This record gives sequence, structure tokens and C-alpha cells, in this order.
Amino acid sequence: MSSNLIRGTFILTLGTFISKFLGLFYVIPFYSIIGGEDAAALYSYGYVPYTIFISIATAGIPLAVSKYIAKYNAIEEYAVGRKLFKSGLVIMLLTGFAAFLIMYTFAPFLASLSLNGKETTYTIEEVATVMRAVSFALIIVPFMSVTRGFFQGHQSMGPSAVSQVVEQIARIIFLLGGAYIVIHVMNGSVVTAISVATFAAFIGAVFGLIVLYVYFFKRKKHLDKLLEKDKGQTDVSLFSMYAEIVVYAIPFIFVGIAIPLYQLVDQLTFAKAMNTIGVEKPDTAFGILNFSTQKLVIIPVSLATAFAMTLVPMVTSSFVKKDMAAVKQQLNKTFEVLLFLTVPAAVGMMLLAEPLYTIFYDYSELGTDVLRVYAPVAILFALFSVTAAILQGINEQRFTVLSLLTGLLVKLSLNIPLIKLFETEGAVYATALGYLTSILINIVVIRVYASYSLRPLAKKMGQIAAFNGVMAIVVIALYGILSLVLSTETDGSALLMIFICAGAGALVYFALSEKSGLLADVFGTRLDGIKRKLRLKKA
Repeated sequence: MSSNLIRGTFILTLGTFISKFLGLFYVIPFYSIIGGEDAAALYSYGYVPYTIFISIATAGIPLAVSKYIAKYNAIEEYAVGRKLFKSGLVIMLLTGFAAFLIMYTFAPFLASLSLNGKETTYTIEEVATVMRAVSFALIIVPFMSVTRGFFQGHQSMGPSAVSQVVEQIARIIFLLGGAYIVIHVMNGSVVTAISVATFAAFIGAVFGLIVLYVYFFKRKKHLDKLLEKDKGQTDVSLFSMYAEIVVYAIPFIFVGIAIPLYQLVDQLTFAKAMNTIGVEKPDTAFGILNFSTQKLVIIPVSLATAFAMTLVPMVTSSFVKKDMAAVKQQLNKTFEVLLFLTVPAAVGMMLLAEPLYTIFYDYSELGTDVLRVYAPVAILFALFSVTAAILQGINEQRFTVLSLLTGLLVKLSLNIPLIKLFETEGAVYATALGYLTSILINIVVIRVYASYSLRPLAKKMGQIAAFNGVMAIVVIALYGILSLVLSTETDGSALLMIFICAGAGALVYFALSEKSGLLADVFGTRLDGIKRKLRLKKA
């Protein structure tokens, strides 16, 4: 395998992690500028529908296009992929503009649904204004999607990674600068500041698109040389091409909007459920659930996103060649690396929830409690993304739709009852149960249609669980000792506690993994190469 999978995953992981970390750390100054969870809730009201619209507008294009191009590149029919790319730009222009018009026009209706038809801290008109501001990004983002899919289909992950980072940097600069100027220079309202902040998605998309096309024109000579090697034995019509793309894309749409759909369920039911138990204005709790804690929990999931983007073309290529041994090896390596990295990240976040929340926002008992419950759900987010990607690779994408819809049905059924029982944490429990249902369905399908078993991973999974248990004991002990002299209610003390506890936990985890041979088993020759480079530098 697997050097290509590891290398491609590393590049996209690096780009995605940088992008996600920037997307996480900007909330510290942004939170300070806009002034708390109520304003964060307003931001979330606008951004969650946008995320769903953008996923529908792009029609799962990056992964669907990468899968389609990888399939035909594997049989040296390079012209088919180029034909798809050219026509895809036109299609994306149409779908993007249509999505923009729909979201802009129906913003008041969506705002009314989000607020349960009532005015809380913000009016329906104010929420609609924020939704309209972010809708402009729908015009540009589809272009990025089809271009990223084109590069990924050629197993070139660098352009996507760099464009993600540049897009995020441009968005954050405009977001923070615009919000600060509105509130502290122009003495404007929070609603105007949030509208400017959401419009930053359009600015970021413009810069991300520019980066991708710089890469395209730099690499055009190489891509044209591939066309010279084209066998020319396959002539695919645009109709049959897009019929195949739609089959690929629909499951990708559902995977791409899985988290936003769960957030939308909360957005449409949270206020109603909280009102029934006597909470008149639940905006603060909703801001913690759908913005503050969600921003932190999503970080470990970025690894799964990177795996999904690299796994699909890899598995598709092996599957088309009927090399099932390679497919199983790729899946084993994917699960190993994914669990090795995401489990300790989620456990650490759960154990250090209080100081973590204090650093990024302010000290909040509710925020801490929700984050502590929410952190382990990151593992489920990651597993769903990867198992869904595997289904795409083995051409069983129909079950992705089934598993997600079943999980959403569980969420819808349990959300209001669990919120009534456990308040804000109840929404997290419903999300976890929904995702768990979807993952179990995906694993059963993979077992049946790819003859794949998790048994060969049992030993490594046991080691990962055991080492995380030891790590947790060390972190809990240190945290208890430090709590006697440090307060988690101030940024400085909270940061010091995280630095000491997380550092010690990571050291214990990686030391145990190295000594047991787990580290070498998971990362293989790639790890040996890194060690050799480090020795040479020391020498």
C-alpha cells in the first residue's frame, strides 16, 4: 500500500488539520469580539443551513469526481476525466447559483423554523439577515469542489491541502477584521458583525479558488502528457457520465452533510424541547451545543475527513483491478491509523474539558459538562466518515444513504425526549446513538460485500484501548494534583494544566506504543524513514 495512501493522507491530513486548527483558534478572538454564547448561537443559526446548502450545491463533487477519474485513470482512459472536469465547471456554476437563490429567498422561512416561530434573543429578521450574508459563498465554492476532485482523482493531494489552508486564512482575516471594525470602530450591532463574519466564507472561497487554478496551470503540461497516453478505447457520453456521477454523488452528499443535518435537527427541536421544561431563552445553551463545543470536538474528525478523501480513489482503483488483498490491506491500515490518533485525542479532550473550554471561551460549568460528554462522539464522527468512504470505494454507496437516514431517524426520535431528561447533554446522547447505529450498519455491509473482518485488528485495538487507559490514569492523577494549586477558571492556569497533563499523557501513550511495537506496526516504513532523517540531523 501503502506508501501512496499514507503519503496522500499525510498531505491532506496536514492541510486539513491546519485548516481546522485555524478554524478552532479564531474563535478565541472572535468570541471576545462578539461577546458570548448568544452571539455564537446567531452565527450557528446562519452557518448550519449554509453547510447543508453547500453540500447539496456541490453534489459531493470532490469525492465523486476523484472516484470517477481514478476509475478511468486506472485503465488509462485519461480523456474521460478531463471531459468530466470541463463540463463539471459549467454544472457547478448552475447548481451553485441555484443554491444561492434558494437560500437567499427562503432565509426568512428557515429563520422562523430555527426559532420555533418565536423571537428569542434575536428576531426572525435578524437571523434571516445572517443567512443571506453567508449564502453568497454558494456561488464560488462549487468551482473549488470540482477542481479539488480533479486533483484528488489524479492522487495529487497538495493542491487541495494548500487551497484549504489559504481559504481558511483569508476567511479568518476578513471575519475577525470585519467583526472588529463593525463593533469597535463603527459601533455597529452584533447582527451586522455576525453578517460580516458569515460573508467571510465568500471571501475565503475566492482565495481558495485562485490557489487551485494557479496549481492547475502550473501542472497543465504534465496533465496534457497523460492525455497523450490515453488509450481512447472508451467513449463516455455526458449523459452516462453524469448518470454515473449522480450515483456516486448522492451518498457523498449525505456523508458531507451528516454533521450539519444532526445540527439542523438540534436547531429545529432544541428550543421547543427546552421551552417545554421551562427554559424560556435557550440561546446560550444552543450556542454551547452547536458552536462552542462543536468547534472543539470536530478537530479530531479532520483526520477522518482526510482519510475519506484519499481512501476512495485508492480503494476504487484496487477494487476495479479486483485486487481484494490490496483493498483489505488498505482498510486495515486506515482503521489502525485512525483509531491510533483519534481515540487519545477524544479521551484527552474529555478529561481536560474544563481548562480547554476556559482557554477557548470563558469558564462555564455548562460548557464543560457538554464538552466532556461530546468529546467521545468525535470517535463516532470519524468512524462514520471512514466507513462511509469504504462503501463508496467498493461500490455499495446505496447503503451509505440507508445508514445515515436510519441514524437520523434515531436522532429525531430520541432528541426531544433526551433533551427533556438531560437538557443540553440529551442532544449529545441522541447524536451519539444515531451515529452508532449508522456505523454498525456500515460495518455489517463492509463485512458482507468486501468479505472484510475486523478480527485482524483486534490485538491492535486492544493495545490502543489499554494504552489509553494508562494515559487516562496518568492525566487524572496529574489533574487532581494540579487542581490543588491551580484554578481552571483563569486562562493562564488552565493553559498550564493542559500543557502539563496533555504533554504527560501524550508522552506515556507514545512511549507505550513505541515499546510494544504498536507504533511501528501502525506506521511501518514511513516511521523508519522519519527516524533515519532525525538521526542524520542529529549527526
